[in-house]
Amino acid sequence: MESHILLINCADESGLIYKITSVVFKHKLNIISNDEFVERNYNHFFMRTEFSGDFDRESLLKELYDILPTNVEIKLSDNRKKDIVILVTKEYHCLSDLLVRHAFNDLPANILAVISNHSNLQDLTKKFDIPFFYIEHENKTREEHEAGILALLQQINPEFIVLAKYMRVLSAPFLSRYHNRIVNIHHSFLPAFIGANPYLKAYERGVKIIGATAHFVNENLDEGPIIAQNIIPVDHTHSAKEMAQAGRDVEKNVLSNSLKLVFNERVFVYKNKTIIFM
Repeated sequence: MESHILLINCADESGLIYKITSVVFKHKLNIISNDEFVERNYNHFFMRTEFSGDFDRESLLKELYDILPTNVEIKLSDNRKKDIVILVTKEYHCLSDLLVRHAFNDLPANILAVISNHSNLQDLTKKFDIPFFYIEHENKTREEHEAGILALLQQINPEFIVLAKYMRVLSAPFLSRYHNRIVNIHHSFLPAFIGANPYLKAYERGVKIIGATAHFVNENLDEGPIIAQNIIPVDHTHSAKEMAQAGRDVEKNVLSNSLKLVFNERVFVYKNKTIIFM
């Protein structure tokens, strides 16, 4: 039987779990899993409930809104694959990992297209029968280039955009159209070494670990809510180039893990951080 996911966040108060689960029980639904958390600093409640059974969507939502605090946010979704578009530049490792996972049904997403400002990854993408669109940026303003991408995205209509080593900074107007729906992989353990050339910066600082961070994109460069991170050890014998090579496996694994969390509806964004139910 198909399962459904209920996401609720609101001001905390006594009896919220009882109220929510009572409505679910009233509709004769079976709870498969349930997770909850209270952010104490802001007295804010988060709950993720996965359940199965047939129900009237409007009736269930109305009853929940009626009994919960007025500032409540409720999301009810089917446990299905999300439609995504991937943006890339020249580096292949994150894209190739996602394409392989997609081909073997190891990614809870449908890759609708790959868009790039270079043609380097076109042959790789087409080997997986995924449409590839090359929108060059030479001799164009950022606004002109983004207008071409946005026109294409409007036709494709993805739910999420994945920046798989897309090496251009997106403008605020672009980002506003996909609020908390753009996931980026950054090649450092944020908040250290934001921006370009993080491996070179890490090398110059003589760091002993390097890492990668997947995060939602906002208007502040590499400062969006963090979804997933990981690290590996390095030492003084590693050059900046060797650090970058070693970091590729970390980058692709962190990106794919973060996408599974997001697409499986396990991530809440609250202020500038995430609440994640594993």
